[in-house]
Amino acid sequence: MMNTPLTVTSMIERAEKYFPKKEVISRTLGGIHRLTYKEVGERTRALSSALEKFGIEKGDRVGTLAWNHHRHLEAYFAIPSMGAVLHTINIRLPEEHLIHIINHAEDKVLLIDPDILPMIEKIHQELETVEAFIVMGEDYFVPKSELDPLYSYEHLIAEGNSSYEYTVELDENDPAGMCYTSATTGKPKGVVYSHRGITLHSMAFSMVDTAGLSESDVAMPVVPMFHVNAWGMPFGATWLGSTQVLPGPMATPKVLAELIETYKVTATAGVPTIWLGLLNELDTGNYDMSSLRAILCGGSAAPKALIQGFESKHGIPFIHAYGMTETTPLVTLARLKSYQTDLPEEERLKIRGKQGLVVPGLDVKIVNENGEVNRDGEDMGELLIRGPWIADEYYKDEERSAESFRDGWLHTGDVATMDEEGNIEIVDRTKDLIKSGGEWISSVELENALMGHEGIFEAAVVSVPHPKWQERPVACVVLQDGIELTKEDIMAYLEPNFVKWWLPDDVIFMDDIPKTSVGKFLKRALREQIREHYSVEKN
Repeated sequence: MMNTPLTVTSMIERAEKYFPKKEVISRTLGGIHRLTYKEVGERTRALSSALEKFGIEKGDRVGTLAWNHHRHLEAYFAIPSMGAVLHTINIRLPEEHLIHIINHAEDKVLLIDPDILPMIEKIHQELETVEAFIVMGEDYFVPKSELDPLYSYEHLIAEGNSSYEYTVELDENDPAGMCYTSATTGKPKGVVYSHRGITLHSMAFSMVDTAGLSESDVAMPVVPMFHVNAWGMPFGATWLGSTQVLPGPMATPKVLAELIETYKVTATAGVPTIWLGLLNELDTGNYDMSSLRAILCGGSAAPKALIQGFESKHGIPFIHAYGMTETTPLVTLARLKSYQTDLPEEERLKIRGKQGLVVPGLDVKIVNENGEVNRDGEDMGELLIRGPWIADEYYKDEERSAESFRDGWLHTGDVATMDEEGNIEIVDRTKDLIKSGGEWISSVELENALMGHEGIFEAAVVSVPHPKWQERPVACVVLQDGIELTKEDIMAYLEPNFVKWWLPDDVIFMDDIPKTSVGKFLKRALREQIREHYSVEKN
């Protein structure tokens, strides 16, 4: 067989060559932009030529601090195609983490959205390697800023070479991108993605039995482009020539519903908190969602009530998925097998509520102190993963690499079960399991049950120390607007579905549950908050 490299460059070149009339529809602070792939390709090449003039060479890191829009998409291809490394930076991280990852990655140039400039102005004097800043706004002129030198993205595009040739020789194992974990504990960890890994991940993402992305789709990644490459959707959609709708900043549930309706979005992806908001919007508004063939949900477990809400109430297929920053990220998807489609609704929903089957190309196993777990859906252990788009180390971090990457496997820290059909269910994070009287309680199962109550908007379950039982669960609940519930109401709701010792010792009503920068419940902060609450109450 011919040994030709799998590269990100081939994706944008294919879009230019075969889909020059297809569109990227981009929402920015300046309004809606509609560009063809021909125009996106030309602007991408112009950006590469501009970065070359800044002295960007093969292997150099270029950071982006931007929302989901066409300029960010152009950077997705301009940077790797010239041999440099696209470093998508999570703009929701605290300042100390931003400083750490920009310095740790040794970013040479930063591309920044206008509304994010103030954030970087606060920390720019602590950035050790950045030589230039580029503002990704609408204007050809740069705003007044402490950042120096500061350039206009649009001016650079106008002055750049739209026919720039990608002549740099790339090995498919060369780094193309990097992203840092959102780090619920410690400093963020860097993960580097190769051209080969991104390409193979895009192929897997496009399979009919996975996300099934195709040229005919109108794809809208709601998951941020700074979070694991928006789960790979922009790469796959560009390669296949799919129309893309990029929702930009401040994409409220109302904005998302309007974009889906206006541009006939067929496939979209995001975390459960996004879809909880959209479901509420659909329940109260009047929108045409008939174009949607799939909502892809990952990042944390989706409550069964959320899946049922979209599918039963609105007829929108909802696909549960699982992945990590370390896995590019797609690992599993919950889809029914051909002989399971006629099962009763409750059984189908139970399968769909799991994280699902491992996608082709990857290998997984679940192990505990006794070895690999039984495939009975009950025996629990740590999920291990390996495959061609799975990282094998953290960037410049030997100590934590040794903890997570052993014997050719990624040790995820996720506790899981596998049923006889091979469906994986994430029971909890190892650090979030609650050990009560020597027995394990899954916070995820309790949370999913709580969020099945029509009066509960969000719920998280954490442990508190107990003098007799070691740890006990406490439920933290955010109610739907206008709903009143008591602790007794909630306990009565849970009692039929759980043994008595699984039931929370208390229910705390909250206005908001703390979340990570990517919308997951921040259990560490919540545990501290709840334990402080009990300490104050005791005193």
